[in-house]
Amino acid sequence: MIQPVLPLEGITVVSIEQAVAAPFATRQLADLGARVIKIERDTGDFARTYDESVHGQASYFVWLNRTKESVVLNLKSELGNKALRAMLEQADVFVSNLAPGSVDRLGFGAQSVHEYNPQLIHASISGYGPGGSYTERKAYDLIIQCEAGLLSTTGTPESPAKAGVSVADIAAGMYTYSGILAALLQRARTGRGETLEISMLEALGEWMSQTHLLAVHGGSAPKRSGAQHASIAPYGPFPTSDGTVFFGLQNEREWMTFCREVIDRPQMAEDPRFTPNARRVENRPELHGIIEEVTTKLASGELIARLDAIGIANARMRDMFEYDQHPQLAERDRWRSVELPGGTARALVPPATPVGVEPHWGPVPTIGQHTDAVLSEFLDTTAPAVEFAGISEGGSNA
Repeated sequence: MIQPVLPLEGITVVSIEQAVAAPFATRQLADLGARVIKIERDTGDFARTYDESVHGQASYFVWLNRTKESVVLNLKSELGNKALRAMLEQADVFVSNLAPGSVDRLGFGAQSVHEYNPQLIHASISGYGPGGSYTERKAYDLIIQCEAGLLSTTGTPESPAKAGVSVADIAAGMYTYSGILAALLQRARTGRGETLEISMLEALGEWMSQTHLLAVHGGSAPKRSGAQHASIAPYGPFPTSDGTVFFGLQNEREWMTFCREVIDRPQMAEDPRFTPNARRVENRPELHGIIEEVTTKLASGELIARLDAIGIANARMRDMFEYDQHPQLAERDRWRSVELPGGTARALVPPATPVGVEPHWGPVPTIGQHTDAVLSEFLDTTAPAVEFAGISEGGSNA
């Protein structure tokens, strides 16, 4: 069978990127067929050294950089600057997440680049966005989790806790990715490129919108509730005789069925202390006490069977090793291998891959692996590639 053409085949992306946010956006573009040229300093994207867990490579870097071409340039040098301009003259998309103002100082701000390539989509990621008193401030993932209010909502009543993954970086990367896709569609209509300015604060802030609305219009900030839901009950972990089962109810129909079929308390469905949902949240300790009188006498398997029988969403908590062996992912054939220096690693088929299209992934690149080939393609020069390499300007938004 002929492999269908991937949606972004023929699109060239050049990215001065590091850490998580920009690499996450460009890796997804690469997954859909775009050519991604990754510009690195001579020491490489510092995410390369975050850890050594995947055959000596960093887990972050392996996750975010398959298929890309690594080119080492000293962007402060005349040759390095010339090389990047030559690439951007022919590119479709330019992505960066250097320290605030760095790209403009190097001469590659949106206004400058659009003078010689008006069709280019220019996407920059920063912590707080241009303009305003926070523009020049450094922004790491934890810092933005604090500034967007996430830490005020996660953890226990006694102690806040950061999200276990880089949610601010991932949010910014997702909006950069989707913004670029929209800009490509717009360019097809107008023939003109676009300028995208993605703020990590605003990206994560969008994810916090429901909590923001609840607090500002409800008159009080949501309380940290551990693994329970701040505004739905029952929703969270419940002890059993041999472990813990997580489950959640979404509406009054499920509440009535739950009372009757799971905890054998049909009269609770009409108890004014526990209906509607807002009353259950207000009286959560009392509600949980009654539910746990039942669940602690049941084995986890028995409780799950009761919940499954009436269509109540539930789960046992999996660790990463158990997730790696999740039967649903295996049954749907969602794992593939990615090559990297020293071995291979498993990675999921991208969630938005078109049905019937098999991902075509290249390996994770070594530092500067493609410098010679890319420079010879874009530049008519006899200068050795080493003269273009060096430490480029940058800072972290990770």
